[in-house]
Amino acid sequence: MLTVDAVLVAPLGAGRWQVLLIERGRPPFQGTWALPGGYVEPHEPLEAAARRELREETGLEPRRLEQLRAFGDPGRDPRGWTVSVAYLAVAGQEEARGMRPAAADDAAGVAWFDLDDLPELAFDHAEILAVARARLAETGG
Repeated sequence: MLTVDAVLVAPLGAGRWQVLLIERGRPPFQGTWALPGGYVEPHEPLEAAARRELREETGLEPRRLEQLRAFGDPGRDPRGWTVSVAYLAVAGQEEARGMRPAAADDAAGVAWFDLDDLPELAFDHAEILAVARARLAETGG
């Protein structure tokens, strides 16, 4: 199976970042925080799938997405072997202030979290966020 995950971050100031997470409304990991994401539909481009999932689960549409990396550890999803292509979206402070995320689709909740103080995460999303954090450090956001 092929999925996408969207890492949407915004600056908190002083070199700190916040990330938007959803609370999963369905198994597996129901009630656990995760990155917005889901299955790629047949014939759907990867970036379009990431944008769709982010919009469906949070109501948000970032201006720019950058492909981060593919994650394909065979044990990353208890439903079976799934490869996920993660995308990174960096919102500016002004853009982030104007965002009003709202949980929808299979998300039971949505909230911003300090990237340095995260809750327990579903799947391999802690690994995805570690890669995103490294990219932010390399590029300065």
